[in-house]
Amino acid sequence: MMNIDFDKSDGLVPVIIQDEQTLEVLMLGYMDKEAYDKTVQENVVTFFSRSKNRLWKKGETSGNYLHVKNIDIDCDNDTLLIKVKADGPTCHTGSRSCFNTEYNQNFIHELERIIADRYENPQEGSYVNKLHKKGLNKISQKVGEEAVETVIAALNETEHDFINESSDLMFHLLVLLREKGISLETIAKNLEERHK
Repeated sequence: MMNIDFDKSDGLVPVIIQDEQTLEVLMLGYMDKEAYDKTVQENVVTFFSRSKNRLWKKGETSGNYLHVKNIDIDCDNDTLLIKVKADGPTCHTGSRSCFNTEYNQNFIHELERIIADRYENPQEGSYVNKLHKKGLNKISQKVGEEAVETVIAALNETEHDFINESSDLMFHLLVLLREKGISLETIAKNLEERHK
């Protein structure tokens, strides 16, 4: 149970909404205790709308609900950070985020999600599904080929070629990770631990 200080700002606390995978900040809203309790109970974000002066479940009109994945509180107990899986665009304008930032600044996590979706919901003609059908050995071989091509491009080709080959390598590595059932989060945590 979080000890949220609702008294500091007349019963409301700011709530930062962040995409659980890309870590993009999607929006800022406010909650009172009732909105917070409803959010925890339903696992869908509900705010207190200052303009409507009532509880407001994000997505109640659009259907673009924000499904709660994690809730953290700041060091002063008066601001929440909620990581979510969004059903669609978060902003009422139809944009992914309410902030004017470049689209999906952390696309590699989105790509991981797309690859996982191809595994779970195969699509005819999908390159990911073709690789998956060929199995672990073929996927591993592709990673090796792309690694060699990346090294060659780094040593002998243009920056543009190197970027393209590096992208191919990253893509195939993501497919290999999915084939092995390992997430980018697992790799990141391992790198963080090794850094210590």
